[in-house]
Order: sequence, then structure tokens, then C-alpha cells
Amino acid sequence: MAAPVPLAGVARAESAGAGTAAKPSGEAPGGPGTSAAFAPADKTGFGTSRTKESPVWFTLQGGRMSETYYPDLSTPASRQTQLVITDGKTFVERLSDGEARTEPCLQGGAPGYRLTSRGTGWSAVTRYVTDPERASVLIDVEVRSETGAPLQVFVLHDPSLSGEGNDDSAFPQDGTLVAKDKHAASALAAQDGFTESTVGYLDVNDGWTQLSENNGRLKHHYATAGPGNVVQVGRLRLDGCTRTRQTVVLGFGEKAAEAVRTAKRSLRRGFDAAAGAYERGWLEYLGGLPKAPGCLRTPSDQALYTASVVMLAASEDKLNPGAFIASPSMPWAFGTDRGIAPETGSYHLVWARDLYHIGTGLLAAGDRAAADRAMDHLLRSQLPDGHWSQNHKVDGTPFWTNIQLDETSTPMLLAWMLDRHDAKTLRHLRRGADFILKFKSEEGYKAPFSPQERWEEQSGYSPSTIASAIAALVCLADLMRRGGQGDDAAKYLEAADKWQESLDGWTVSTNGPHSSEPYYLRLTKDGKPNAGTEYELGNNTDGKVDQRSVVDAGFLELVRLGIKPADDPVIRNSLKIVDREISVDTPSGRHWYRYSGDGYGEQPNGEPWNVNRPEIKTTYGRAWPIFSGERGEYELLCGDRHSAQGRLRDIAATAGETLMLPEQVWDDRPPVPEVRSGKGTASATPLAWTHAQYLRLAWSLERGTPVEYPTVVAERYLHG
Repeated sequence: MAAPVPLAGVARAESAGAGTAAKPSGEAPGGPGTSAAFAPADKTGFGTSRTKESPVWFTLQGGRMSETYYPDLSTPASRQTQLVITDGKTFVERLSDGEARTEPCLQGGAPGYRLTSRGTGWSAVTRYVTDPERASVLIDVEVRSETGAPLQVFVLHDPSLSGEGNDDSAFPQDGTLVAKDKHAASALAAQDGFTESTVGYLDVNDGWTQLSENNGRLKHHYATAGPGNVVQVGRLRLDGCTRTRQTVVLGFGEKAAEAVRTAKRSLRRGFDAAAGAYERGWLEYLGGLPKAPGCLRTPSDQALYTASVVMLAASEDKLNPGAFIASPSMPWAFGTDRGIAPETGSYHLVWARDLYHIGTGLLAAGDRAAADRAMDHLLRSQLPDGHWSQNHKVDGTPFWTNIQLDETSTPMLLAWMLDRHDAKTLRHLRRGADFILKFKSEEGYKAPFSPQERWEEQSGYSPSTIASAIAALVCLADLMRRGGQGDDAAKYLEAADKWQESLDGWTVSTNGPHSSEPYYLRLTKDGKPNAGTEYELGNNTDGKVDQRSVVDAGFLELVRLGIKPADDPVIRNSLKIVDREISVDTPSGRHWYRYSGDGYGEQPNGEPWNVNRPEIKTTYGRAWPIFSGERGEYELLCGDRHSAQGRLRDIAATAGETLMLPEQVWDDRPPVPEVRSGKGTASATPLAWTHAQYLRLAWSLERGTPVEYPTVVAERYLHG
């Protein structure tokens, strides 16, 4: 790809008087339009300011600005905002139709981005930041004609306010293009105004449909539309020749007037001033943290470390401190299929398990205040019966309501890492522990049987879930001792000891198909690992499987949490099996699948995962970089620093062009070689868990042992 168009020395757009504006009128017919769908999840940009005054976040994907979030991180507010460029005769192209490269554009790792695009006789550079003083995204737009012929440049905006894109209304107000629903409003504004504009219904008469069907011309200029799936288009006062640069702002508010006011104030401030304040805020935050660990010797490694800190920090909601989401994305059917996702979700929600990883990652990086806020959020969002929901919105409202015992255990582990033994914290944690001790499933099994294990698809006795429950109860007992409540801790230690003695009997097979020696199963449905109990894997996998045939690496939690020694013979034999059965070597190193036969990933042709369409027969779960981090922590506990350092490099090798780490990477199965093995799929990217794992492993290498290792557990079971 050619070098990006330089920003310096480009002529500024002339005043708003250039050209005569075509005034829109009338109401668009044909509503409500095609049902709303969101952009793919493989983001190349994710940004927000460090300020509470600016509760807005943006993402980039596929050469455009994809979802924005307002007023919180559980609420998408738009689906896309991008340029449409035409000569009015022979071509009509969106930024997402041409070549595009995304790269950071600010100093020190601040999450501002430059998107360089090329098409038929044109080039464009767009830069993105948010205004630290208000809820708006600013886009610096620069377009050049490479033939000398004048261009027409439109900005296309697809609102989806309050997470629902099918009930918006749109109209012009005070020179801006406004969209609103019952709860929020947005205003699209341009520095020099719009020469013409229209609003319509998606795939019926929206601006892009008009332009693409009429050789780059708007046949109709509708003023209003909705409620429905509305799309707005406005033509900028740019021609790519004498007028090449413009600022566009997307402002938000609870009401239309507030959104308009916000957009206009950001326009008056200007892109450069806003970007400077945005950059300074992030540099101040990063400057207050320790330098990257010494094991990160190269500039690229240090840049990925900073990007990981920034990604986690940006994932915190501003209205609900400590509510960190899993990913600012909606992978596959979660963004397109209302049968699977009637509401938007589920990644831009809070999961107690992911929050534990995020909290310990930021704690390792030196941001204890963020980890404490995460802990406080967990205390606020605990349900009345003591457990934590499968996931919840950033305000604490439960979203999916299945029970996963590890998500009620991890708050105790995080509290131990933070030495939180005050009376309030202990009161909440004891309620969680009591819920676990009293838990009984619908099938009649008692804890540590869990209705869902950490992959959220099966009930049973899971080594990883049992490990978290044992460690959590021991950590809670230790916190109670420190908080003067040690006399009440006996029942928690008694349960932990009983489960530690029983876990192999629940989860280790001695007659399974993978080895004549004992090995851990992914889970058992009945606590009988030598029984050929069958269950359905799901995720487009036909038929039932023998529980003895399905393995994962979740048993490594037993080592990481101090319950089993690293050299335990069953652990070692199980590692040989998972390396043989569920690992894959890629150009980005060795990575692992979640478990045998996993189908949570793309179709063989690369199309999205879905389990709601009968014509989709096969999907492949791909490899997850987080497992390289888990393996690296295990290797450190074995004293093998060299191998652990290699795992850190393997995670780093999966990063995309803007240093975002994915949920999954392509393996050696189709659609390889059309896609690059070892690089991110269209799974959730960036995934906070992956970035947190990278940070933790980096600091674990620096200190020689896993930074979140609960020594009190190891003292009880390994050194007692």
C-alpha cells in the first residue's frame, strides 16, 4: 500500500458559504427499513478519553468507524459512520470498499487512530478521538483527488441509539443531522455545514442506496424519517482539490438539543485542541504507572504492553466505575441474529470471571485503584442470594442468568489479591461462599458441580471450576482471619479440603481413550469419570460424545491456584494429551483450542458462527491466545522461564496492525490459506481477557512466578 497522505500543508476548507445548500424536505417513505445489524467484531481501533465528562467510546472496523457507545459501555449508539466518495459520474465508493490501513496517530500509546484509505482516483485520511470535555467523537477528514477532477464527499451515519437501531427517528436541526429515540439523541455536524443531506430507511431509500443507484447523486432529499432503521447522509464542502480538509463531529445527549449543543461546542473547540487534551490525559495516566517490565526488550513488545494497559483502562464504564466490559464488540450472530441476541450483547457486558482477569492484569501493571474499583463494582452487583450473575450490564442489571460457580468464586480471589478484609467486603464474600456451599443443581448434584463451567456451555464437575471454588474458600478464610473473623472460617476450609481430596475422583479418568494412564477430562456430567456418559457438545456438533473423549487444559487452574504441584503425574500426563489433541502450530506459535471438538467459531468458508440457521452444519472453534498465557504461568511454576518467555512472544505474534489482541486466531483448517493462520479471526477483538493475560505473564516473567498465585492455597495443599 502506498504511504499515507501527509497531513501537513493541506489546504483548509473555505468558509461555509462555498456552494449552495440543497434544503431537505418531506418525510421519507418505505419504513421501517431492513432490521438493524452491527459491524463485525474484529476491531482495529477502540478509543475514549480518560475523563468522566465524556461518556462516549468509538470503535473502528473494516476501514470505517463502527459502533460507538453512549451513555455507557453496555449501550451501542450507532453502527457505522464513514465517508462516501464519488465523482458524480462513474464511481461511488465508501471508505470500507477500498484499501485501508489503521494505525495509531498520537504519542505514547494514547488510543487515537489514523485511517488511510484509497479508492478510484482518491485518497483519504481520517483521524479519530473523543472530546474529553463532552460526549462527542471528532473525525478529522482529509480527502484528495489523485486525478485533479473534483470529487463529492458525503458522510454516512447509521444510528442505533440505546442499543436498538429499529426505533430511531431522524431530522435536521440547527444545521446538524439529528437522530433520537426515547432515551438518547445524536447530532452529526460538519465544520462548514452540509451542502445537501437526506435521511431514509436502510436498504430502501437511505443515502447510500440513492448514491449507489444514481451514479453518485441524491435523487431525493428527505428531511425526516422514523421511527425505524434510519440512515443519515450529508455532503461535505470538500472537492478533493481546493477544499480538502474538514472536521466532522458526532455528538450525543439525552435530548436532541443537548446533542446539537455538544456537537457544536466540539466543532468550535476543533479537532487539534481536542486531540491534544485527549493525548495529555492518557499520557498522564500512563505516566503514573510503573514502566513496562524488563523482559519486554523491544519497542514493539513495549508498545503492545502499553496498548494492553490502555485497552483495559478504556474498557471501564464512566457512569459505573469498576464495570469493565469483556470486549467492545458483538461477534458473529450476536451482532446480526435477533433470535440469538434479542438485545445487543453479550461481550459489552461485565462478567465476574473476566473482571477478575482484568482486575489482576491492571493490578500487575500498577493500577491498584482500578482493581479496587473492580472489586467495589462486584460488591455492588452481587445478587441478593449471594451469587454473581453469568453476566450483567454495567449498571449491574443481570443479562444472562445461568449460574457459573467460578464467577461467584473469582471475587474472593480478587479480594485476596487486594487484601480486602474490611467488614463490608467480608460480608459480601461470605454471602457468596454460603451460596456455593448450599448450592444444589436441578439434577440434584451439590457443589462443586456447576450448572455451567467456564465455557458456559455445559453443566458438570469441571476441574477449572472446582479449582476456583477451592482456592476461593481458602482465600476467604485467610481474609476472615485477617479481618478478625477467623473463628467463623472453619466451614469454608472444611469444604475446600473435602473438594480438594475428591476432585480427582470426579474428573480424572483411568480408562479413557486418550491414555492408559490417568488424565483430567474437560468435565464429567455425573462425577463418574470412568463412565461412558454421553452429552452433546453443541455449537453445530452433531451427535453425542463420550465424556472421557473430551479434554481441555482447565486442569492447569489446579496448579496456578496452588491446589496441585506442577510436577503432579496426572497433570503432566494430561498436558501430553492436550498438546496432542487440541494444540495447533501456527506462524504465531503454538496455540490451543478450548476443548476437543469445539465448534464456537467461524464456518469452514470463514462465514460467521451461528447456531440459529439450519443450513449451517459445521463451525470450528479456533485457537485462543489466552491459553498460551496460562501455559506460560504453568511453565514458570515448573521453573522453565525460557518456555514461558516464548509463550509471551506467541501471544504478541497474534496482535493486529493496531496491537489489538483477539479472542481467537485462525488455525490450519479452512479458510486457510485464504486467511493467515495465527492471526485474529472475526471473534471478539480486542478481548480484555487476552490483554490482561499478556500483562500478567509479562510481570510474572519479571518476578519469576505468576503474579496472581494465591500462596495461602499453596501453603495449605502443597507445603502444609
